[in-house]
Amino acid sequence: MTSSGDLVRAAREAAVEQASPVPRRRLSVVTCMDVRIDPMKALSLAPGDAHVVRNAGGVVTGDVLRSLVVSQQKLQTVAVDVMMHTNCGMLGLDEHELRTGLGPAAAAVEFHPFDDLEEELLRGVARVRESALLAHRGSVRGLIYDVSTHRVRVVVP
Repeated sequence: MTSSGDLVRAAREAAVEQASPVPRRRLSVVTCMDVRIDPMKALSLAPGDAHVVRNAGGVVTGDVLRSLVVSQQKLQTVAVDVMMHTNCGMLGLDEHELRTGLGPAAAAVEFHPFDDLEEELLRGVARVRESALLAHRGSVRGLIYDVSTHRVRVVVP
């Protein structure tokens, strides 16, 4: 296991200077937290090209929309890629089963498991496109990353 001190030292040594917090490509990417996905590599992005918002499943939740609002209003992004992936751990999970053993505090948490990857991707793209909170909803793509081949497929252009 790596200590947080080791991580901080490594980050200092590898620090990349960026002049602006505004993403060069004016892009936000919503994707899963799965360690098999490197969204920058998958989409041929360099550091500073895009904001990346990650959660379990890459599901477009209220908190994801909140992050996209900040990205657009304060940091000038105009495009969103929602990228889910094959063999996702959230696929087929049971909400009730996830709550088991967590106690009453779990009642306030929605885990957002799903049964159909493409269907959930379409729902996520629709949530972004339909959100009145977002000024830029015209350039929203839906992508699926294949963890076996490392290829990205455009599902919603």
